[in-house]
Amino acid sequence: MADKKTQPSPWKWIPSLYFAQGIPYVVVMLVSVIMYKRLGISNTEIALYTSWLYLPWVIKPLWSPIVDLIKTKRWWIVTMQLLIGAGLAGIAFTIPAPNFFQYSLAFMWLLAFSSATHDIAADGLYMLGLSKHDQAWFVGVRSTFYRIAMITGQGLLIIFAGYVESNSGLPTINLEVRASSGTEISLPQHPSEVEIRGDQGELRLVTWPETIEISTSRVDANVIDSIKSVAKNWNESQSFYQVSGVVSGGGNTNATGETQVTNQSLWNKMVTGPLEGFLRRNFGPEVVPIADDGKVGNIGVVYFSLSGAPEPGEDVVVNFGRESGDNSISLVEGERFVFTSENWNRPVMTLIQLDPKLEVSSTASFAARAGNIPLAWSITFFLLTGMFVFFFLYHRYALPRPASDKAVIQEGDESLVREFFRTFVLFFKKEQIGIILLFLLFYRFGESQLVKLASPFLLDAQEVGGLALTTGEVGFVYGTVGILALTFGGILGGILAARHGLKFWLWPMIFAINLPNAVYIYLSYAMPESFLIINLAVAVEQFGYGFGFTAYMLYMIYVSEGEHKTAHFAITTGFMALGMMIPGMFSGWVQDIIGYQHFFVWVMIATIPSFIIAYFVKIDPEFGKKTDEPVAD
Repeated sequence: MADKKTQPSPWKWIPSLYFAQGIPYVVVMLVSVIMYKRLGISNTEIALYTSWLYLPWVIKPLWSPIVDLIKTKRWWIVTMQLLIGAGLAGIAFTIPAPNFFQYSLAFMWLLAFSSATHDIAADGLYMLGLSKHDQAWFVGVRSTFYRIAMITGQGLLIIFAGYVESNSGLPTINLEVRASSGTEISLPQHPSEVEIRGDQGELRLVTWPETIEISTSRVDANVIDSIKSVAKNWNESQSFYQVSGVVSGGGNTNATGETQVTNQSLWNKMVTGPLEGFLRRNFGPEVVPIADDGKVGNIGVVYFSLSGAPEPGEDVVVNFGRESGDNSISLVEGERFVFTSENWNRPVMTLIQLDPKLEVSSTASFAARAGNIPLAWSITFFLLTGMFVFFFLYHRYALPRPASDKAVIQEGDESLVREFFRTFVLFFKKEQIGIILLFLLFYRFGESQLVKLASPFLLDAQEVGGLALTTGEVGFVYGTVGILALTFGGILGGILAARHGLKFWLWPMIFAINLPNAVYIYLSYAMPESFLIINLAVAVEQFGYGFGFTAYMLYMIYVSEGEHKTAHFAITTGFMALGMMIPGMFSGWVQDIIGYQHFFVWVMIATIPSFIIAYFVKIDPEFGKKTDEPVAD
C-alpha cells in the first residue's frame, strides 16, 4: 500500500500535470483553428483537417495497454513532454514556409500522437496515486486546470499572438463609409487607370479615396454585376488572392480558394451534392432578391496599395471588413488580400454595397489590418516550446512514485500480446456497454461542433455573419471572463459531485453543458457591438461547460473501474475523441452552407441525443461520495 505521507501533495502535481496535458490538446484542436483562420484557410478546410487530428486520441486505446504494461506512467509522462516540446518547435519553424499548411499539419500529427500518449500515462498516474474519494474531489481541480490550459491557448496565447500581429505589422487603416440620398451616382475607375506612387517613408497601406460616400439610389443590377466581375477578375489576375490550403478532393482551387469541381465522385453525386443543395435552398443565408424594376443597392469602390515594396519573399496580408455601424452597408469584394514584392504597386479593388432597402442616410466603420501574422504565430509556438522544456524538468522531480506504478509485464515476457487483447475484451464485456458507448459519443455532440466554429465566428467579418473581433479581443474573451467562469464551474462541479455523488448531479450537469450553447444563437442574430455583452455570453457558456464536463469525466472514471483501469480509461477517452472528431469534421462544411445563424440553431438541436441517452444510464448512487478507502497499490 502506498504511504500517503511519503508522496507529494496532489496540489504539487495535479494542477501542473493537467495543465501540461491540456496545452498540446488545445494547440492541436483550438489554437490551430484560430491560427489557420488568421492565415487564410477556409472554415471547411479548418474543420475537416483539424478534426482529423482527433484520430490519435480515437485510436490511442490500441497502444494504451503498452503504456499500462511497459515502463512506469511517470517515465511515459516526462518522455512525452520532451517530444511535445520538439513538435511545437517544428511547427514554429514551418509556419513561415511557403507550404506552411502541409508542413505544420505534419508536425501537428506528431504533436497529437505524443499528446495522446501523454494523456494515457497522466490519467493512469492520477488513478494510481489517489484514493477514490480524492479522485472525485480532485476531478474538479483536474478538469479545471485542463480547461485553464485550453483557455490559456484560446486566451492568453491568442492575446499574445494578436499583440505581436498588431505591433509587427503596418498601421491600421480606418475608413468611414457614408450612405447618403444626396450623393450622385458615378461609375468607378478601372484599377489599371489608378496611379500608385510609392514614397521613401516607412512602409504603410495607402487607400484611395480616404473617405467614401455612396448614393442610396438604386442601380441597374447588370451594371453592378459588371463592376463586381471587373473587380474579381482584376484581383485574381494580380495575385491578390492567395490561399495555402489543401483542397479536400473532387476539384481544383481557384485564386480565391474556392473549390471548382471537375470530376465528381459517386459519393458527391449521390450524397453530398444533393444534401448541400437541399441545405442551401432551405437553410442557407438569405439572399436579397433583385427588385421588380431590376435594380439593386449601389456600390462604392476603395482601392488599396502599399507605399513601397516589401522585402522579397515577405507577404503583407491585409484583412478588410466592417467593424461597426449599419449592417446595410456591406463589403462584397476584397475581404482578404495579399501584397508581395511583385504586386505592391498595383491597386486592390474592394467593393462596398448598400442594401437596396436602405433609403436614409447612414454610416459604417471599416478597418484594414495588416499584421505580420506568420511572425506572430512562430513566436507564439517558440514560447510554447520553452514552456514544455520547463514541464519536462519540473515533473522529473514533482510527480509521485506510487508503489503500484510499475511495469505489469517485464521485458521479454511472452504474455504481452495476450494481456494486450485481454484489456479490450474485458472492457467490452462491461455491463450496459452499448449505453456507455452512446453516452461517450453523444454527450458533447452539440459542443463538438460549436467548439470548431466559435472562434471563427468571433473573428469573421460582419458581412459573413461574424462579430469582427480582432485576434487579441478573441484571446481576451476566452482568457479573462471565460477562464474565471470556467474555473468556478469546474471546481463547483467537483465539490458537489464529491458531496452527493455523480448520480445525484448527472441531470443538472447535462443541462449545464448543453443549454448555454444557446448564447451563440443570440450573438449571431443580435450581432452586438458591445464587447461587454459578448464577454458575458461567453462566460455563461464557459461556466456551463466547466460544470457539466465534470459529470463526463467522472462517468469515464466510473466505467473504467476494475482491472486495467488505466487502459480502460484510455478506451473511454478514445470514444470521447471519436465523438468530437466526426461531428467536427462536417461542422465547417455545414456552417459554410447554412451560415452562422442557422448553424448555431443546429447545434442546439444536436444536444437532444445526450438527454435521451442519459435517461438509460445506470450509476451507483454511492460513486464519488467520500469514503475512507486508501490510495490504490
